Amino acid sequence: MCAQNAVRSPMAEGLTKHFFGRSLYVQSAGVRKSDPDGFMVAVMDEMGVDETKHKPRTIDELEEWEGLNFDLIITLSPEAHHKALGLTRTIAAEVEYWPTPDPTLNTQGTREQTLDAYREVRDTLARRIKERLK
Repeated sequence: MCAQNAVRSPMAEGLTKHFFGRSLYVQSAGVRKSDPDGFMVAVMDEMGVDETKHKPRTIDELEEWEGLNFDLIITLSPEAHHKALGLTRTIAAEVEYWPTPDPTLNTQGTREQTLDAYREVRDTLARRIKERLK
């Protein structure tokens, strides 16, 4: 879960599915939703993960769509963490906070520098996911 379900949380969902297939149930959501992010799609494609069909959704939409049947909620932004802690009043889920920088804030520099900021987030999430969910 992140703030807008456009960069960090879809990366985490895509990476988890890439590494673990159907052995784990995973869905991403945001406190709010934003437009799909082309840089996220590009850096995930570099790893062979297709995010072209990702449609950002909110945690409320996810709850309406299929309920919140999760054992673990990993939050990637302070706003998402606050929202997830509020959810634990009604669902029995463990919540972990993984502070993750928002690469969309790196608007200075070249396209390659922007992509590098996204790659750094992707690679950090990949390491953490493998360590935590192995």
